[in-house]
Amino acid sequence: MDIQITKTAAPKVMPPENELGFGKYFTDHMFVMDYEEGKGWYDARIIPFGNISLHPASTVLHYGAEIFEGLKAYRRIDGGVQLFRPMENIRRMNNSAERMSLPAIDEQDMLDILTTFVKLEERFVPKSFGTSLYLRPFTFGNDETLGVHAVKRATFMLIASPSGSYYKEGINPVGIMIESEDVRTVRGGTGYAKCGGNYAASTRAGERAAKKGYSQVLWLDGVERKYIEEVGAMNVMFKIDGVVVTPMLTGSILPGITRKSCIEMLKKLGYEVQERLFSMEELLESLEKGSLEEAWGCGTAAVVSPIGKLAYGDKEYVIGGGKIGEVTQRLYDELTAIQWGKAEDPFGWTYKI
Repeated sequence: MDIQITKTAAPKVMPPENELGFGKYFTDHMFVMDYEEGKGWYDARIIPFGNISLHPASTVLHYGAEIFEGLKAYRRIDGGVQLFRPMENIRRMNNSAERMSLPAIDEQDMLDILTTFVKLEERFVPKSFGTSLYLRPFTFGNDETLGVHAVKRATFMLIASPSGSYYKEGINPVGIMIESEDVRTVRGGTGYAKCGGNYAASTRAGERAAKKGYSQVLWLDGVERKYIEEVGAMNVMFKIDGVVVTPMLTGSILPGITRKSCIEMLKKLGYEVQERLFSMEELLESLEKGSLEEAWGCGTAAVVSPIGKLAYGDKEYVIGGGKIGEVTQRLYDELTAIQWGKAEDPFGWTYKI
């Protein structure tokens, strides 16, 4: 792919790694590419990071014509840099594009974009274990008209943010509130697409949970309000009597790449994994009986996030004594070892830059 590169005249200073946080600092450059119906994608370029200009009637501002992805570049212990399952992100982004009537991007072109961009910004990939360069590719419609129709003009961009360790003080189990009022999405909707509207719709419930002292909400399905779907912005898994149960992908749940990796790794480790409908009643019964041994969320940012408490109504349940479980810890250890190049990759998941 022909990418024109214009380097910045004012390189930034990399912040200290212990001050990075998440999404606060950005690299020197950004990738931009335009789309026009009948012309396709054109003018692929890397330019200095900066603000963008949009027409006030742009489709994204009024109708939410937008999708995005999130993946990381990791500094291996040998000093090199690698990505984790980038083709999965690329394919999921194209699936999101199809759902939101946005133009797809050729898979190999997208991989070339990611590779070229990370090579240019490699100095921003931090070195400490647990840190990474977070990559945010996104596409938005920018037709300059208020009519509601399929997107005819769009922009694809890629920005990057050096990010600190998600667990600066160790992996501590979090408290989760089962949400019984709001829903995140419904079957037939946009739940399987990674688009901004799904996250905007989750904010109110998340704020309610935070005011009660809980980190996230556990979402129920939007049709029957009885089946477990996701936890916060992550997929969720439960270990019940030695069997790992995770909600099946019904179209209203994001097909997480970390979720997929956990399932594949668990099966390789010899665990039975069930992808199926899992009701709130079954979850509460397992809590009452004490058969729920572990629960965790899984996603790109945290890898795994152990759940130590679940609240429903006025009742609160403690899981595994409020401590991280053996399987949760093993998943975190083995996945991160592969991602940061501390261990061999028997699955072929990593992509060296």
